Amino acid sequence: MRISSTQARLLLFTVCLSSAVSLVFELMVVTQATYLVGDATLATGVVVGTFLAAMGLGGWASQFLAIGPDPSRSLLRALLWVELVLSPVCLLGPLSLFALFAIDGSVWLAVVLLTVVAGALAGMELPLLTRLLETQQDLRVALARALALDYLGSLLGALVFPLVLLPQFGLLPTSALLGLLPLASGMLLCWTFPSLQRWRWPVSLLLPLMAVLGVWVAPLGDRVESWLYDDPVIFRQQSRYQRLVLTRRRQDVRLYLDGQLQFSSLDEYRYHEALVHPAMACHGRPRRVLLLGAGDGLALREILRWPSVQQVDLIELDPSVISLARRHPLVQRLHQGSLDDPRLTVHHGDAFQLLERLEGNFDVVIADFPDPSTPALARLYSVGFYGRLQRRLERGGVFVTQASTPFFTPDVLASIEASLQQLRWSTRGYAVTVPSFGPWGFVLAQWDQEVNTSGFAPLPFQGRWISDRWLKYFPELPDDLRPDPGALIRPNRLVQPVLVDYQRNGRWPWI
Repeated sequence: MRISSTQARLLLFTVCLSSAVSLVFELMVVTQATYLVGDATLATGVVVGTFLAAMGLGGWASQFLAIGPDPSRSLLRALLWVELVLSPVCLLGPLSLFALFAIDGSVWLAVVLLTVVAGALAGMELPLLTRLLETQQDLRVALARALALDYLGSLLGALVFPLVLLPQFGLLPTSALLGLLPLASGMLLCWTFPSLQRWRWPVSLLLPLMAVLGVWVAPLGDRVESWLYDDPVIFRQQSRYQRLVLTRRRQDVRLYLDGQLQFSSLDEYRYHEALVHPAMACHGRPRRVLLLGAGDGLALREILRWPSVQQVDLIELDPSVISLARRHPLVQRLHQGSLDDPRLTVHHGDAFQLLERLEGNFDVVIADFPDPSTPALARLYSVGFYGRLQRRLERGGVFVTQASTPFFTPDVLASIEASLQQLRWSTRGYAVTVPSFGPWGFVLAQWDQEVNTSGFAPLPFQGRWISDRWLKYFPELPDDLRPDPGALIRPNRLVQPVLVDYQRNGRWPWI
């Protein structure tokens, strides 16, 4: 069988498209596994490692395909079947992971099996295409062109998924689109190569059927996702960085980021008053405040209750969080319009980088980052980060950070204190009970003087639970919220993010 130049170009296009689809699918499974299981490092390692191994398995298995007397025809049929099988795997695989998680099935096993199947199919494509081109071209030329376009497709997939597909469409609509692309590629092969003409109409009819099924994937996924929450879902959005879900049952409005509860409207005031007001009262008259994270506006609401505040700079990584808080009436009601206050300046981006670019210094810095469950988050609790932060505080300035739940992860709070003390900060850990979370920890710190918890300024308002009386006594952390006696607590560093292990290996009752 003679391959024309047009047919050769189509085969090379198939190489590029298949590589992009495979890379996007791999990243999609990593993202979904992280969302469902909550361990980004482990999810990335398992999916990427398994996918690469499965590609090797697929490449090895391809040598046993199409070994008849007419290899070109056999190779085309084998390539077509790879595309036809890959299509439903891309379409239904992510949906099946959601469904399995909802019924408390073995998600890790399903992730591995799905990755093996997709990786093996992806691993077969390039050898099959190279062998097909080799029948008509010099092997050196065929291999060079196929590899070049394979790598180009990987680059396109790696860029398009985080920048376009995930933030604009979300996980399940992206899986629906991915399911169509291998099928469309197979249809083009059928209509371009006469030896596949018997498959032209069957494959062409499969495409609209698959498109109809793809339209239903996202609604089905939303319904399955709703099973994961105790309360009705009233808002959901996939941003470039995370999955945002808002639920409501009567007066209880809850925000979840990647499945992790951020606040409940019934008791969020306990958390945010505890986070903000000890630091503000420790300073006495804060005029300029830096707020890290907390794009929901609830901590900002508490900051603005201090009449001395003239300017607040807020650094938030995800613009979607700010957008939700500004536009959704239930969240607006909670933060009382704080995000529209003229004293506020919002900066979108990574706090580690933006901290160096801000102008001027601050009287109080309040960090409300997520728990340090990944290296990317742990670096925001590191000695290196606190060194940058130290240069942005005025003399007498005060820093406070949330420090996870000390009942289950006492080593986290202790390590945060150790990290700050590496830079000669004085620290004071404290905890407050938030019913939705249990005891929650915080660390108050100053770098140029001892933390004076006996000299808190009076609160210029009536708190819902916090009071001058509580600040006067400012209770110490009890022993059961501290590390075990004799435990070696290490500071958290950029090159050694021990907080990830401390967070993961706490006293969690379900581990």
